[in-house]
Amino acid sequence: MSGDGGEARPRVELKPLDRSNADRLLRELVEAAEAKEAVVAAMLGKRPDLARWLAAVFDLSPHLFNTARKQPAVLRAWLDGTADARLDQLENLALQVAFQPDASEASVMRELRQLKAESQFLVALRDLSGEADAEETVRRLSLFAEAAVSGAVDFLLRDAHRQNKLKLPDPDKPSEGSGLIVLGMGKLGGHELNFSSDIDLIVFFEPHAPAVPDPYEAADVFARITRRLVRILQDRTEHGYVFRTDLRLRPDPGSTPLAIPVEAALIYYEGRGQNWERAAMIKARPVAGDRAAGQRFLNELRPYVWRKHLDYAAIADVHSIKRQIHAHRGLGAIAVEGHNVKLGRGGIREIEFFVQTQQLIAGGRFPELRGKQTVPMLHELAARGWITPGAAEALAHDYWFLRRVEHAIQMVADEQSHSLPEDDAGVERIAHMLGFGSRDTFAERFQRTLGEVEHHYAELFETAPELSSGIGNLVFTGEGDDPDTLQTLSSLGFKRPGDIARIVRTWHFGRYKAVQSAEARERLTELTPALLRAFGATGRADETAVAFDAFLAGLPAGIQLFSLLQSNQSLLQLLVTTLSAAPRLAGIITRRPHVFDAMLDPALLNELPDRAYLAERLDAFMSGVRSHEEKLDRLRIFTAEQKFLIGMRLLAGVIDARRAGEHFSDLADLVIAFALDAVTDEFALRHGCVARGRVALLGMGKLGSRELTAGSDIDLILLYDHDHEALESDGAKGLAPAHYYARLTQRLIAALSAPTAEGVLYEIDLRLRPSGNKGPVAVPIDAFSRYQRSEAWTWEHMALTRARPVAGDASLCAQLDAEVVAIVASPRDTKKVRKDAAEMRRILLEEKPPRDLWDIKLAAGGLVDLEFIAQVGKLVGEATGEGRVSSTGLALSRLSPEFAPVDVREQLAEAFAFYNTLSQLTRLCLTEPLDPKDVPVGLMERLLGATHSPDRNHLEARLKETQQAVARHFRALIG
Repeated sequence: MSGDGGEARPRVELKPLDRSNADRLLRELVEAAEAKEAVVAAMLGKRPDLARWLAAVFDLSPHLFNTARKQPAVLRAWLDGTADARLDQLENLALQVAFQPDASEASVMRELRQLKAESQFLVALRDLSGEADAEETVRRLSLFAEAAVSGAVDFLLRDAHRQNKLKLPDPDKPSEGSGLIVLGMGKLGGHELNFSSDIDLIVFFEPHAPAVPDPYEAADVFARITRRLVRILQDRTEHGYVFRTDLRLRPDPGSTPLAIPVEAALIYYEGRGQNWERAAMIKARPVAGDRAAGQRFLNELRPYVWRKHLDYAAIADVHSIKRQIHAHRGLGAIAVEGHNVKLGRGGIREIEFFVQTQQLIAGGRFPELRGKQTVPMLHELAARGWITPGAAEALAHDYWFLRRVEHAIQMVADEQSHSLPEDDAGVERIAHMLGFGSRDTFAERFQRTLGEVEHHYAELFETAPELSSGIGNLVFTGEGDDPDTLQTLSSLGFKRPGDIARIVRTWHFGRYKAVQSAEARERLTELTPALLRAFGATGRADETAVAFDAFLAGLPAGIQLFSLLQSNQSLLQLLVTTLSAAPRLAGIITRRPHVFDAMLDPALLNELPDRAYLAERLDAFMSGVRSHEEKLDRLRIFTAEQKFLIGMRLLAGVIDARRAGEHFSDLADLVIAFALDAVTDEFALRHGCVARGRVALLGMGKLGSRELTAGSDIDLILLYDHDHEALESDGAKGLAPAHYYARLTQRLIAALSAPTAEGVLYEIDLRLRPSGNKGPVAVPIDAFSRYQRSEAWTWEHMALTRARPVAGDASLCAQLDAEVVAIVASPRDTKKVRKDAAEMRRILLEEKPPRDLWDIKLAAGGLVDLEFIAQVGKLVGEATGEGRVSSTGLALSRLSPEFAPVDVREQLAEAFAFYNTLSQLTRLCLTEPLDPKDVPVGLMERLLGATHSPDRNHLEARLKETQQAVARHFRALIG
């Protein structure tokens, strides 16, 4: 067919799949033409050769047949040889829709749909006939799309002018000075649209443009115009649609309006823009609205897109635009049926990516490499020596062939599909549309093309190891999900891959402080495959990714951490283990990410947090703090950080359970002492002091035995002494001594346990004081002594075996310690002590039965049994060795042979160490009691490692056997 009015002469012979169906469709068309467009019917009758060729087209493409049957007039320009001129006319008509008399949104929508249908139909016939090559086809499709967008925008601008929302300088040239910038992206920007393509647009505006009467209302006005533009273009009516329209390439589409101020956009791109967005901007061009303003914007953006110097991290991130490039070599044949021509191996995207990565890397220095079209840039790359002329020629040839295949797929039913049909018959249809005689001849050419593209693609990227995570496709660019990436995430163990992909895209959009800089995002991009692999290995991949996301959201900065995690596999594993195995610790670092800062110290895991180390750190941390409230807040921060770090050392295996208990207890001692001093000083400002007043805090329970866990409460008794002649304190608001120390104790409890923005220091329990909750909260030391010597129950003396002074006046602490030792050493009725202890254990089992085997504390034969054995042994004088012992483990190891034979004593001490290990780790990691049906994989692995157990079954069997043995020894030793 010629474009100058000559007759149509198809250069490509097409063969229908079903000749009889083709003939039937032709008859139906002729009947429709006779009824609606007699001239077309007559033309078909005069040219049987053309009619037969059209019959083949209609058999192969139901979409083209339906268009011709509904509007036979669309055939006229093709039949009389004026299709090329008619296409020019259709573009001009689209540009002029805004200027029709009485133009309305409905009329614009109708006219653009009718023009699009005819234009698309003529482009298809010229393509199938061979009159237009693939390059001309994509150009024509793009020109009409640009005209349609421009015409719709002009209408909307004129309509806003009529409503006084805008004041256009010249309504006959509505776009000029309007301040509305519509950029065509992707294939529209590059004049490379496919037959059923979406169009990608980004809309910006200049708030101070001549047409904008009120800059403060501009955002709302232009957002409304953009929303209407999308409706005009993509809403389906009885006339079809114009173009599906995608606005998701705009900056941070999840949280930005449809139209964005130019200044805000520039700030985003320069501060938070990602390399895939730089790649997208290669093809950007103004297609509608104020084109001069659009070009000014692109000029401003040029340094962002085209960097003079690109560091290696940025290059790696450029590569990560399609993270796994599938540099396949010898990995089997490429399928034909179902193959995705755009995204599949050897497909169109690989050629485009091949070009764009080289453009981003070299375009900053060589302006000639900044073109928007794929094939011209292939030849420019060859001219500059970036690729060989042979590669450029081959890829250009392959590109246009694959574009023709893509068009044929979409011409069948006007669907935005890029995949060949799944069946032989469907592929046969595509083969015929492209002029091949059979499915096999097409398949041979198709596979050869894909193989050639794949070869050049692999050669380009085979020296880029950053691209391959070894686990599959990981593409998190743009706004949509990459199907291969979702499959990779599923294979890694993620149950909700779509949610995880969305989370990772959030990182790339720089919505968190830690990833707002380009360098931070590039580092995180490089780290992402290792992170995802590590998350998947936990067995709780989704929960771990969500926990890491929460951690990331709170980080003030990220570059240092990401770099360290990338270079330090053990630290990465420790972080992931914490997030997956230790919900308690994960909660701390997500609420207070600053506690993780200390983990960045490479010497951390080599330092033991003993009392001297912690005291030094506390002094340094509290130096310069003056106000009481600031002291307490700083103390909470310090305590949370140090508890976390002790826990991390335990989790990493740097310290064992015994040392962890000692370190947690040393920390508590120091913090309680500091809090007591702070509260005492503050209290004295108002109430003064009691003459010769002294205070001592007696640590009970696990604090007293130096066996605290990460989640332990603190058992305390506050004891005091003073001049017995003193009637009240000497402050402005004096208080009687008993009232004074009771109020002081309440202030101390509030300081330690009141919840604040910085959390709680410790939960405090005072129930072990004389008379329990019925007695005063502060106890005179002489009253304490009298009570313990004459009124205390056996269980209270048992509790006293673990007591030790932890803070307060040194002389009173020494007096108290001597008194505790004396009380514990007092002679007792051994039978009564054993009987009372056995009865107490029985009551405890009835009132607090164990949940299951893993209730290590309360289970029969559990920790309580061991504590009772140790306490009874000390009370009845059956302990050996010198010096005072409050530790349960040490007390068990010192039981006399008369009380417990050597082998029994060793078994008890070993059982305590075993229980202590399990207890320390589970209390460290979990906020709720351990559920044996839902133990985090990372925690179970740590429990197995710490107890030298080969597997879970072995660990549970050992736990059960240990409990049975301890229960047996308890009956033998206590009764």
